[in-house]
Amino acid sequence: MHDKYYPILPGAEPFLLTGKAKAEVGCLLVHGFTGTPLEMWGLGEHLAGEGYTALGVRLNGHATHPGEMARTTWVDWFASVRDGYEMLQANCQQVFVIGLSLGGILAFTLASQSPVSGVAALATPHHLPRDPRLRFIKLIALFKPYKTKSLQQWFDDEAFAGHISYPIEPVRCYADLVELIEVMQAGLSQIKAPVILINSRQDPTVRSMDGHLEAFLQELGSVDKKSFWIEGSGHVITRDAQRHVVFEAISEFVAAHCAHSISLDK
Repeated sequence: MHDKYYPILPGAEPFLLTGKAKAEVGCLLVHGFTGTPLEMWGLGEHLAGEGYTALGVRLNGHATHPGEMARTTWVDWFASVRDGYEMLQANCQQVFVIGLSLGGILAFTLASQSPVSGVAALATPHHLPRDPRLRFIKLIALFKPYKTKSLQQWFDDEAFAGHISYPIEPVRCYADLVELIEVMQAGLSQIKAPVILINSRQDPTVRSMDGHLEAFLQELGSVDKKSFWIEGSGHVITRDAQRHVVFEAISEFVAAHCAHSISLDK
């Protein structure tokens, strides 16, 4: 039994922003591995400014203490996304799910199981790098429970200075990441909703030469699917230097498919 309580890190709280003109359109925003809702805050503000309802969820075990994350599984992370989806579904006519990195994996997993109006996957890995240690990760975690994060490349120094995430990663959680990616991959062909994929060519985590976008485009069941690259951002493209390019692309994606849905309803 764990009786230690860790409060949410200041500035890393989940959020709900309600627009006015198109509040019946909900956008579910999902942050990344060891990250926090702050990664999606700027995008949420932008979408709310366009009139949409933006809900930024906090994945279970995140934005508090790495020890809490170490006790969670991918099922716990997905439950956080499901909760957010159900909340929006109950209050909005349409739900778009937008995820960064791990958030994109969870977004695709949700879209393979539930009706959504569209998916935006940002800096999302289709697979992990080949590493023989992943087969033994649970055993390794017994001797090395945490791993210091690799140094990330950022192009916006001010955004980097204000970024909030765990400085270390629970090694055991990589086993859940492997399993979750397998679940996501198995469901890609079931996704029929429109999809937009956005990656950065300078992303050191989801690298351009590793074929992530190409694999998604090949395996997704969606007819309406597109991808594009941005230049001059690291992995956290929702906060780095080209974030406004990302925001505009997502706004256009949501607006296009809202209009399509409304015209069909008429």
